[in-house]
Amino acid sequence: MQNDTNYSPNGNECGENTLISLTYIGKNKGKNDGIELIRTLEKWRISNKKTDVTSALAINDNYFIQNIEGSRLVINEVLAQLLAEYPGVALNVVEVKEIKGRRWDGFLIEYLAPSSHGIALTLKSFLAGEDFNPYLMKQTQIISLIKAIFEEKEPQVEAVV
Repeated sequence: MQNDTNYSPNGNECGENTLISLTYIGKNKGKNDGIELIRTLEKWRISNKKTDVTSALAINDNYFIQNIEGSRLVINEVLAQLLAEYPGVALNVVEVKEIKGRRWDGFLIEYLAPSSHGIALTLKSFLAGEDFNPYLMKQTQIISLIKAIFEEKEPQVEAVV
């Protein structure tokens, strides 16, 4: 028996075969109109594609909710990189869990413009007020909002019986 804490009898060292779902919220701490945040998120999209991370991101000019999926090892590396490289974005982890399969295909983004009728109706059912601020939402509201926005957009696969 090995004393190495990274050892696993099934060969899953460091969790590289364990899929993780990480949901976090963020706030643009800068005093711009969200353009820098959009640029930052575009860099994340490119980086996530290279590391086989899938994602769903709901954003407005000031706040965002993101769910990322990938191996435990990669998700931990992505989180450390985000915290180190983007101090202008305040991140707060909402939920981390192991998953059996991915929900997202690629890097999905939905801009939460108040003028979008469908988004406004979806948001209204989750928000206490009219403004999107995930820091005022409970964990269950945040998770449910991401599902409501993105899962209905994903192609439905019918089970063959």
